[in-house]
Amino acid sequence: MKLRHLIWKELWQRPTPMLTSLLAVTLGVTALVAIQNITVFSERKIAGDMESLGANVLVLPPSVTLQDYYGADMHGHTMPEEYVTRLALARLPGVENLAPKLCVEAEVDTIPVTLTGILPKSEFQAKASWQGLGMLGNAVGSDRGCCATAADTGEADNDPNSLATTRTIAKLGDRDVILGRDLASQLGAKTGDTLPLLGEDFTVLTVLPSTGTIDDGRMFAHLHSVQDLSGAGPVVNVIEIMACCEDAAGGLITNLSAELPETRIVTIAQVVQTQIAVNGLMSRLSWVFLSILLLVGGASIASVMYANVTERRKEIGTLMAIGASRNFVTKMFLGKAAILGLAGGAAGFIVGTIVAAVLGPQLLGIHVRPMPILLGVGMATATIVAVLASLLPARRAAGLDPCLVFNDA
Repeated sequence: MKLRHLIWKELWQRPTPMLTSLLAVTLGVTALVAIQNITVFSERKIAGDMESLGANVLVLPPSVTLQDYYGADMHGHTMPEEYVTRLALARLPGVENLAPKLCVEAEVDTIPVTLTGILPKSEFQAKASWQGLGMLGNAVGSDRGCCATAADTGEADNDPNSLATTRTIAKLGDRDVILGRDLASQLGAKTGDTLPLLGEDFTVLTVLPSTGTIDDGRMFAHLHSVQDLSGAGPVVNVIEIMACCEDAAGGLITNLSAELPETRIVTIAQVVQTQIAVNGLMSRLSWVFLSILLLVGGASIASVMYANVTERRKEIGTLMAIGASRNFVTKMFLGKAAILGLAGGAAGFIVGTIVAAVLGPQLLGIHVRPMPILLGVGMATATIVAVLASLLPARRAAGLDPCLVFNDA
């Protein structure tokens, strides 16, 4: 009888002891795969959000507790729009764009919507005293031009869709409105349509491309129109700032705090720092869980193998009496362990991926896809542990003397 036939026959005839060992190995790999999947795709989401966000500094009312960077203007607190003027006149090095925003609740044909007031660049350009700000099209190489922008290089973002990426827009009429992709679908609206909003008719200037952020469910209008029609007055919820030039931006937070001490200054680094720390902790914990569960699985496999050798002394002795070498016996036990490791690694990968795919969207709003590299890691790790745990029992089985075994029998 060939070696592989003996191994499969042993596994088939004595499945119960092996299933316990297989379960421990599978759980270890499952924990690793699930946590690593969620961690990796969470980090990718953060990186994508940071890249698409545009603004990387927020100026907020002092009483605001920041929960969501994208939803920072949804807190309901306000501050004077005059702060925008103060920042513009300060001409702080490293400030490339300013984007004040005011968020209010409104309705379009009884459908509740989130209306966000934004200030187009044309409003800044209309004020001669603000012409020093880098966002207003200063020439490249000037004392404020620390990084090349669309305006600097002649590629002015006159396209209203630029709001989706740069968080600013060149021109916006008093009765123009821009729709996020999801909201446009909900309203059934398209470019050029007229929508009733806050007692006035607004024309849809454009529908933004999907960004995967909260902006997909919003509509945007001129800040002053939103202030007047909503009765909020000259206030804003947040001032988004695009900071450029690492040397200049390094001291920007200090300068902003000195210029507006009555506000709270938040950077993107502060926002994602906690999430990154959590991701790192999760990644380390996944290896801890894997190690603990694999140690338990290895101990279980070693125990099962030792018991198997004791129970099968006569069968092993018979095999060796009819010509089976010690190497053959060793390979039989190690082969069985390798199959358990490979099966546990593969099963753990499948279960872990399913768990991550289910929990990822529910807990963190991320979509998880299988990571083939984790299949190799899981199967290799589980197989090595199983083989090492079976090494001593296999050597004990190979060291049996057939004469002594039959004499004992």
